[in-house]
Amino acid sequence: MSHQYDRYNRQRAVVRWSLSAHTHQGESMINPTGMTTGERIRYYRTKTGRTQAAVAGLVGRSEDWLSKVERNVIGIDSLAMLTRLAREFGLDNVGELVGGTAVDLSLGADEHPSVPNIRRALNTPPSLLGIGLPGDALTAQQLGERVVEAWGIYENETERYAPVGEMLPGLLAEAYSTLRQTTGEDELAGTRALVSLLHLHQVFLRRVGERKLSLRAADRAMQIADQTGDAALIAAAAWNVCGILTSSGEVGDSLDLARETIAHCRPGDDATPEHLSAYGALHLAGVIAAVRHSKAPAAWDLLRGAESIGERLGVDRNDFHTSFGPTNVSMHGVHLAAEEGDIAEALRLADDVDVPEPGGVLPLERTTRYLVEVMHANRLNGDQYATLHMLRQIMEASPEEIKYFPLVREAVQSLMKRPRPHMRAELHKIAEHVGVLA
Repeated sequence: MSHQYDRYNRQRAVVRWSLSAHTHQGESMINPTGMTTGERIRYYRTKTGRTQAAVAGLVGRSEDWLSKVERNVIGIDSLAMLTRLAREFGLDNVGELVGGTAVDLSLGADEHPSVPNIRRALNTPPSLLGIGLPGDALTAQQLGERVVEAWGIYENETERYAPVGEMLPGLLAEAYSTLRQTTGEDELAGTRALVSLLHLHQVFLRRVGERKLSLRAADRAMQIADQTGDAALIAAAAWNVCGILTSSGEVGDSLDLARETIAHCRPGDDATPEHLSAYGALHLAGVIAAVRHSKAPAAWDLLRGAESIGERLGVDRNDFHTSFGPTNVSMHGVHLAAEEGDIAEALRLADDVDVPEPGGVLPLERTTRYLVEVMHANRLNGDQYATLHMLRQIMEASPEEIKYFPLVREAVQSLMKRPRPHMRAELHKIAEHVGVLA
């Protein structure tokens, strides 16, 4: 695997984290209730005199993708991507692209309070963690339990960012202190816990907008996993890296890494369930990267591969927190059809997806994001009743997360333009909760 990691590092060397800083010249905001997010993006793009190809290239997407966004065929539900677009257009606030919002979308907003300590921990040489940064050595089993506890808070609790952010620096110090004092099977168990912990760092940091730090955590996990020679751990670590690459617009690199690791980590007939889980999840990471790279045939091929692995696995699992199994494969089919603009097919596929109840195998964030995708498909299909029904489901399942989805805010704003009498009361309640009331 070392040759693959060397190639991966060469790929990473050419990735540039460049978000152009422009100064907003005081133009008045367009009417937030009169345009969709796609229409606002087209408005500001043409106002700055740039083509779809130029803007798409600056944010790491294809011209076809931006065309679909501007025509409201697909939506953007990534705050990071909206931020990149806003900066390219010289806007001070992402709210000018999405309208009213309950969260602070100022481009100059302060970083999350937990980030300075996490940055310090990630910047500290591992040999000094537990010395320069307090962290007592644990047994490998204790370390694993502590990491599982942190993941449990992040995946299942609605109030999760503050407690998890406070835990991460000390946990990282404990992990390295533990590894310095373990050998044999305990060392492998401790290493797996460390890779899982770095995966949690990656996901957390990406969600709070710290993409560079997120990539650093993912890179470190990839290197550690590669040194073990454990195919399941390597596949999980590559899946982790693919997530941050895709969310940052580096979809070509993400697809290449997914394909290369799939070829390297192919499971045999006696593969463990966790190996199958990580291997299948890597296919799904490739699906997202491929469709966003305008390579739909490759995306469908990868999805068929994931379906085969899901059938072999037989049940939903969350090994390495990859959320792989037949249900997530089906959810990705819905996403893929919607990304291609085939809304009728997306809704047809959605009819066959049995969404797990909160607190089940799949994390709350995954099921919530899927519900948002189905809601958006119904909205594009012009079905107000189904759109409101899905908004109700999202509200009940995740009252905190619903506030952070631009697609939700846009759907609510659209419905409120001409609310049907029997929908007004419930719609008003949701609008107030997500913060889109004037």
